Amino acid sequence: MEDYSQECFQNIKKESNLKKISIISTMGGLLFGYDTGVINGALPFMSRADQLNLTPALEGLVTSSILFGSAFGAVLGGRLSDKYGRKSIIKLIALIFFIATLGCTFSPNAMIMIVCRFILGLAVGGASVIVPTFLAEMAPTNRRGSVVSQNEMMIVTGQLMAYTLNAALGNIFVNNSHIWRYMIVIASVPAVFLWFGMLVVPETPRWLAANGKAAKALEVLREIRNEAEAKIEIKEISKSIEAEKHLDKATFKDLRVPWIRHLVLIGIGIAITQQIPGINIIMYYGTTILEQSGFGTQVALIANIANGVVAVAAAFIFIKFLANRFDRRQLLLTGLTGTTLSMLTMSVVTSKLQGSGLLPFAVLGLTVVFLAFFQGCVGPVCWLLLSEIFPLRLRGIGMGISVFFLWMANFFIGLIFPVMLKSVGLSYSFISFAALGVLGIVFIYKYAPETRNVSLEKIEKHFKNYRIKTVK
Repeated sequence: MEDYSQECFQNIKKESNLKKISIISTMGGLLFGYDTGVINGALPFMSRADQLNLTPALEGLVTSSILFGSAFGAVLGGRLSDKYGRKSIIKLIALIFFIATLGCTFSPNAMIMIVCRFILGLAVGGASVIVPTFLAEMAPTNRRGSVVSQNEMMIVTGQLMAYTLNAALGNIFVNNSHIWRYMIVIASVPAVFLWFGMLVVPETPRWLAANGKAAKALEVLREIRNEAEAKIEIKEISKSIEAEKHLDKATFKDLRVPWIRHLVLIGIGIAITQQIPGINIIMYYGTTILEQSGFGTQVALIANIANGVVAVAAAFIFIKFLANRFDRRQLLLTGLTGTTLSMLTMSVVTSKLQGSGLLPFAVLGLTVVFLAFFQGCVGPVCWLLLSEIFPLRLRGIGMGISVFFLWMANFFIGLIFPVMLKSVGLSYSFISFAALGVLGIVFIYKYAPETRNVSLEKIEKHFKNYRIKTVK
């Protein structure tokens, strides 16, 4: 009985250790979400003449500079973490988050703000790649999906936190022109938590074993697995590492091979398809859109919280009920159809109800519908497909190129939207994204493979044979 009680206590302790690791490391996802979402409420205040006096073009640059930085952070982050360790680079990312957040907070003009948000983007991009890798290498195989998905949940939670605090601060301190600085500086708190938290979190067993520290790797595994599981897993890790030593990894020269180039182009297409429906005009400019529709700034800040709530709820529903029950293509095509029709309807109502008191409520309702389809289908499935379509030897270069294009598409959309809004108004802006959504549907229908329950070897064989629609 005593042995059984001791075993139960040890299992609870190991589970607690894994939860601690997950919570601390996903602070990187929370910061990712907060720092990309906070601009939504801060922008109307920092654009004022007595603050940064932003033109539409400068609004686009301030918003999108973080995304430009993220493209490079995503590429650099993975390589640095391979060389110096996941833990060390996450600590560096926390430091960059903290310093760049303070730089944004105290920016005296638009140009310094743009530079600081670019640096902040390096941390965001690095976190987008390294935190999921860290979690995947810490999680037990049978729970890897749910553990890694916690990062996606923390990203949308960070965005919801940004929208909620923006609304609270914007309404309580309505006459304080500098309130946008307080909105931004809040992100320094989880950055500090992440840095100190990583001091008590171990390095991943896989990185340790890959760098000649198998004994230390086994020690870490014993903290989060039972003894039998730890010994089995260290053998599997060692076997995998040995196999990878003889693996001929792909380089840019391999893009000359038709099937590899074809697969990488599909990865790029999937990445761009995630962005072109217009998700980030809502995530970054939601408050501005609601203001243009007819809400006052304070009401728009409060109404925008609904977007964050729906994003979190939809992400939860995907993780809990959709991810393992439906084909990837089915979910993607359903989600893209929903987002495209939402954009098309928004274009119609902003044209027909212009000046009506119903317009802001109609736009809010339709953005909520858009987000439900996107966060419940399009967003997570695109990331899932990108993680599945590349065989092992192509994963580094394939993911690196695809994620770079994802962030660059994000950057250009964030950059041009304020100019579009000023030049052609809400209705034509929305219909432009509806048209892009149609292109996304066509691309997914014609080129995206079905990867659910399909081995990496079968996917590789499929692309070598140039079959496009499905893998069977």
